[in-house]
Amino acid sequence: MTKYPIQSRRRHLQDMLALSAMLPIAPHLLFKQNTPGLARIPRDIHIFSKHFHWLDYSSMAKTVAKIGFDGVDLTVRPKGHVLPQRVSEDLPKAVEAIRKAGLKAQLITTAITSVKEPETETILKTASKQGIKIYRMGWLNYLPGIPIPDQLEVFKKQLGELVEMNKYYGIQAAYQNHAGTHVGSSLWDIWYLIKDFDPKYLGVQFDIRHAMVESQSAWAVGLKLLSPYINSLDIKDFVWSNIENKTVVENVPLGKGIVDFESYFSQLENLNLQAPLCLHLEYPLGGADEGDHNLSIPPAQVTAAMKTDLQYLKKKLNK
Repeated sequence: MTKYPIQSRRRHLQDMLALSAMLPIAPHLLFKQNTPGLARIPRDIHIFSKHFHWLDYSSMAKTVAKIGFDGVDLTVRPKGHVLPQRVSEDLPKAVEAIRKAGLKAQLITTAITSVKEPETETILKTASKQGIKIYRMGWLNYLPGIPIPDQLEVFKKQLGELVEMNKYYGIQAAYQNHAGTHVGSSLWDIWYLIKDFDPKYLGVQFDIRHAMVESQSAWAVGLKLLSPYINSLDIKDFVWSNIENKTVVENVPLGKGIVDFESYFSQLENLNLQAPLCLHLEYPLGGADEGDHNLSIPPAQVTAAMKTDLQYLKKKLNK
C-alpha cells in the first residue's frame, strides 16, 4: 500500500471544481464577452533609443516621430544617449527634445542595481523631476561557488533598499528577464525576489524573445506569474539557426521568427496587461542594433527597417 492514498477520478474532479470556484471572475473578460466589437485600449509603442545613438537628441526625436512611434525609451547608462555622470545636465535636454517632437518620455534604461552605486540617486532624482515613470534596471549576476538561495536573499535585501529610494522619488523600477545565466533568466527567481514588494515601486519589463529562448512553452506560466508586476514589454523576434554545427539564436525582424505575436497579445489582453511596448531591433542593422554611434549602412535603411517592424506590430495589435 502506498503512503498516500490515490484519489478517485470523481474526487479529483470535485477538488478541481472547488479550486476553480475560488478564482475570481475577471470583470474585463465578462465585459468583452457581452460587448461585441469592443474597441481595445491602444498601447503606446516606444522605440529603444539604443538604436539611435548615431543621432543627437533633437534629430532622434524628430526621426522617431516621423516614423510613427509614440515615445522613446531613453538609454541613461554607460555608452548610452545620456551618460550617468552627466544626467543632471543632459537628461532634461533629451526629455525636452523628445516631448517637443510630440512624443512621450516616460521610460529610461539604466544600469542601476543598487543604491550604493555612485550615480543611482542622482539618476532617480533627475528622472523623477523630469516626469519619468519607469526605469529599467541593470542585471544581477549569480556568482560561482555560492548557493543560489543564499545569493537570492542578498539580492532581495539589495532590491529592498532600492524600493525605499524609489518610494522617496516616486519612480518605478523594472527588472528585465534576459536569456542566459543572469538572475531572472528562469523567470521564477524574479518572482521570488519581488513578490513581497509593492509593484508601484518595483516591477518587471517582460521580454518575450528572451523568455522564449529559455523556454519554448513554459514562458507562458512565467508570464502569468509575473503579470501583476509587469510594467513594460519588450518586443523582438528570433529563430533558431544552425551555424557551424551549433544551434544558436539569430535575431530577425518581427514576423520572420518564431514568436506568435497574435497569441502573445491575446494572452496579454486576457491578463489585462496594458503596459507600454518597447520595440528593439537586434538583428544586423549596420551598427544601430548594437548601439553604435556610427553606422555602416545608409540611415534610410535603418529607419525603413524600423518602420516595417512598427507597421507589423501595429497590424498584430489591431487584430
